[in-house]
Amino acid sequence: MRKTVFIVDDSIVNLTVAEEALENHYRVVALPSAAKMFAGLEKFMPDLILLDIDMPEMNGFEAMKRLRAGDLYAQIPVIFLTALADSDNEAYGIELGAVDFISKPFSRPVLLNRIKNHLHIDDIIRNRAAQLIERTEQLVNLQNGIVFTLADIVENRDKNTGDHIDRTSVYMKILVDAMLAKKVYADEMRDWNLESVVSSARLHDIGKIAIPDSILNKPGPLTPEEFQTMKTHTVEGERIISKAIQRTGDAEFLRNAKLIAAYHHERWDGTGYPYGLKGTDIPLPGRIMAVIDVYDALVSDRPYKKAFSHDEAVRIIMESAGRHFDPYIAEVFHESNALFVAARAKLPQ
Repeated sequence: MRKTVFIVDDSIVNLTVAEEALENHYRVVALPSAAKMFAGLEKFMPDLILLDIDMPEMNGFEAMKRLRAGDLYAQIPVIFLTALADSDNEAYGIELGAVDFISKPFSRPVLLNRIKNHLHIDDIIRNRAAQLIERTEQLVNLQNGIVFTLADIVENRDKNTGDHIDRTSVYMKILVDAMLAKKVYADEMRDWNLESVVSSARLHDIGKIAIPDSILNKPGPLTPEEFQTMKTHTVEGERIISKAIQRTGDAEFLRNAKLIAAYHHERWDGTGYPYGLKGTDIPLPGRIMAVIDVYDALVSDRPYKKAFSHDEAVRIIMESAGRHFDPYIAEVFHESNALFVAARAKLPQ
């Protein structure tokens, strides 16, 4: 299929010359103004734009700024056609994002070869980008596969928590999305890869691998000594993920997993474990996971207790805001708690 080239120039002579030079090789659309170009872009996307600079109403530089202002047209290669052959104009055009300049009057062979070269380069870039996206997707799938496998190992050992890991990963996404929507810690989360954070939440209890079965699956309340052993799953999780980081590299999802595993039992007032951190000294992923983990524990049956209702769980969490939980995160949880009800109805209990 022939590639499409837009030629934008207010000179009929220039349009005719360029069209005749290219018509045997490309699908050519001749447009007498920048306004006509933008109207044409609403109908279909060209593979390259030849854009005159010195035009009335909207000159080439102004049109270029508009092309690069959004994502829709930003990747279309643009070559400026100009009689303004000076270094300042060329520098400014390149700064705006042009890939080349062709001086007028231009020769047909030069015009044809410049376009051919740039379209070839653009094809290479697009193919490489597509390959990169495919490889990234493969790595993400591998990462998620490892996370799911490790999480399943933990959950298969812990007979008391059912599908806790699946549920908490769903709740993590709900709460993080709600926090972003309400701009609560939005600056801190701005550069987060949300898919990575949600995936890494599945490893929050990975340290339970190190807890003896006699304690992990005890059908009743733990003794004080047993509870002290159970509490070590946080530092064990941190240790396990730290080793994974040392051996495989500092991947984002492992960094998030380490923070969540280590700090999801810290408390806002500093009375949590394992480090007794207080307030915003507790890393944000841990503070978010704290709310989610307790909510799921409250509304789920355990050998030592019956499940609380959703409303009772919300009340308990809100009563503990500012003591156990970050009060700002707890408030977002409260305001979005209907989403938890809807999600929970679809999840295995």
